[in-house]
Amino acid sequence: MNNPPAGIDRAAPVVVRHELSIKAPAAVVWELLTDVSSWPSWQPDIVSAHAPHPLTPGATFHWRTAGLDIASTVYAVEAPRRILWGGPAQGITAVHQWTLTSSGSAATLVATEESWDGAPVRADAANIRQALGESLVQWLGHLKSAAERPR
Repeated sequence: MNNPPAGIDRAAPVVVRHELSIKAPAAVVWELLTDVSSWPSWQPDIVSAHAPHPLTPGATFHWRTAGLDIASTVYAVEAPRRILWGGPAQGITAVHQWTLTSSGSAATLVATEESWDGAPVRADAANIRQALGESLVQWLGHLKSAAERPR
């Protein structure tokens, strides 16, 4: 892996960030988030996902959402508090970061932020920013529902 990004690209034409408090320990949230192959079981927008587990820097995982087949590379893992992945898809270069902050033993603040760049993004940044924002809010909502489900 040549010079992986250290974080999202703050200079990209589209950068979106959202956060949500989840009533579950960080370990539970982390397991859901990093067990990529289980994503379709709790994230209905994802049709399929396959990845080595646990995820490590340099690992590539494959997933399908919104009619797109995506190959993402893991850039950084700081279990159980931060994961960074990204890669190109359909002319878009995306970098996606998740951070988890424990709020006591039974709650976690989850922040997700993503940067997008590339010709399709530059051609329609406002609409793409809105769509990405809605997507991240949905991700967080699905993650919250899965993490807060009784075990």
